Amino acid sequence: MAPCILATESGKYPGVSLDSCKSKLCISVLEQKKPFASVTMSEDKPFEKKPFASVTMSEDKPFDFLRVLRDGIIAGGTAGIVVETVLYPIDTIKTRLQAAHGGSKIHWKGLYSGLAGNLAGVFPASAVFIGIYEPTKQKLLKLFPENLSAFAHLTAGAIGGAASSLIRVPTEVVKQRMQTRQFTSASGAVRLILAKEGFRGLYAGYSSFLLRDIPFDAIQFCIYEQLRIGYRVAAKRELIDPEIAVIGAFAGAITGAITTPLDVLKTRLMTQGSMKHYSGLLSCTHTIIKEEGLAALWKGIGPRVLWIGIGGSIFFGVLEKTKALLAHQNSSVDLKSDSLKQ
Repeated sequence: MAPCILATESGKYPGVSLDSCKSKLCISVLEQKKPFASVTMSEDKPFEKKPFASVTMSEDKPFDFLRVLRDGIIAGGTAGIVVETVLYPIDTIKTRLQAAHGGSKIHWKGLYSGLAGNLAGVFPASAVFIGIYEPTKQKLLKLFPENLSAFAHLTAGAIGGAASSLIRVPTEVVKQRMQTRQFTSASGAVRLILAKEGFRGLYAGYSSFLLRDIPFDAIQFCIYEQLRIGYRVAAKRELIDPEIAVIGAFAGAITGAITTPLDVLKTRLMTQGSMKHYSGLLSCTHTIIKEEGLAALWKGIGPRVLWIGIGGSIFFGVLEKTKALLAHQNSSVDLKSDSLKQ
């Protein structure tokens, strides 16, 4: 920088032009202002591996919405099934703790009660969420400035969560009724809920579910994406599987702890059945605080943080692995297609 300044002021260093100095100065300033969670990575030194959900968008190929949608559905559904199967007992314990009024006894049997029926809903719900999240995220990353990439992740997470809630809520209602031993089979639960409470019974606690899950999905995926981008930039390489797992666990645990009160309200509204202890979200909040104290809103926080922390580790690990496998398959198909064209 010093020779550049002297050349412009006193005419020394005649071999250095003013225009080149200005150009170098601009480049230096721009390099110092790159944000931590940058969406784009260095173009001159690309990483050796490019994952399916790469932070950067390909410049030489058009955005293939249908392919991203398809791969997101497959990866999301696979990750959802694995997580739900492995962690279902912890989720059951958490639900029973939250549903218990006062000093009610907690049952420890039948921790896998309702798993089969729940998986039938988890797969499409997870598939819809990731199937919508991935293309939405990639489109928004092109629209938002680099230093506002977090808003793209937040928005995509909220949109994906809202869309998948149409499947997730009935699934959650049936699951939690079975976890609290109100029913012994998913089909029986659906039939009796429809008979006693109508179609609206399958969407009991829908408002509390949205209040919990839309912020949860948006925050969790934003934390995960930003940590992954930041770590990737700092390490100057692709993340390995254990690193992805740790980041996923951290994002899940933090988000799970923050949203525990909303989860308690959702559980109470979904498991009250036709008894109608609570008339709505505000009524539920007021009644719990009045009868059981403020601490009751944090019931089940231990199992919830453990469940979602481990779940985040498994979910994001399986998600990224599945997307990487699909990306490899897609690359092979593209290479064959290109060779046939030639």
